[in-house]
Amino acid sequence: MNCAQRLPRAAAIHDISGFGKCSLTVALPILSACGVEAACMPTAVLSTHTGGIKGYTFRDLTEDMRAIWQHWKSLGIPFDAIYSGYMGSVEQTEIIGEMFDAFRKDTKLILVDPAMADNGKFYAMFDARMAQGQAALCARADVAVPNLTDAALMTGQEYHAGPYTESYLRDMCRRLCDLGAKNVVLTGARYHDGQLGACCYQGEKEQFDVYFTQRVQGSYHGTGDVYASVLTAALLNDFSLPEGMQLAADFVYECLERTRLQETDSRYGVDFERGLPRLGMKMMRMEAEK
Repeated sequence: MNCAQRLPRAAAIHDISGFGKCSLTVALPILSACGVEAACMPTAVLSTHTGGIKGYTFRDLTEDMRAIWQHWKSLGIPFDAIYSGYMGSVEQTEIIGEMFDAFRKDTKLILVDPAMADNGKFYAMFDARMAQGQAALCARADVAVPNLTDAALMTGQEYHAGPYTESYLRDMCRRLCDLGAKNVVLTGARYHDGQLGACCYQGEKEQFDVYFTQRVQGSYHGTGDVYASVLTAALLNDFSLPEGMQLAADFVYECLERTRLQETDSRYGVDFERGLPRLGMKMMRMEAEK
């Protein structure tokens, strides 16, 4: 990276979960380690994440969000990317849609991770209205990064637990592009149960690619946020969509394997921290080879 150039800057729009590695507590360190200046807009503050943990506190920050992006706009702050994830309410998706429109001209990447569901079910507090709100954000996205549950809910398809055929994955990607997304990365894809990864579809080229790693048994919270954060950083460092998809999948696999060996509570998230130095070096090395 040329030190005379300004760092690429991304605005990350997620909640803050005080405990349980996900959302902003994952996005900010990953972006920073990859040479991206990270600004943040919290959508809510929770004591813990909502996956498998009961009794969490929840502070809705909807009333602050429009004022935050309008202040940024008034200061003339340029963003190379806007990266949205977990929204605390449908109203928040409308506010962020306004932000996308306001910053669209000077932003080269709008990436939407419609984090609202998994394993065929909505997260706590969400329903079909959130699917509509996130679909409206994906319609404005340069890259939409849903998992298979998110994708089914947004496109009105019945959820299929997998494994998947190539034709099924291609069709789902096309349906998401029909919503308006320019490109799609669909996570949780696999052709058989021993693998896991993602597929990407570049709408303009009509190019479909897949990348899988070995599947790590178990269910670990926050891996989607880790994946989307690495992908965002890779695209801002001028990697192609298939290259970014591969970088993100490899990093998530390494995090999962470290966490599995530690035998910690899977609800608490994955050990991504120890992989950050290597991720940053790998990204810079690959960039230098271009």
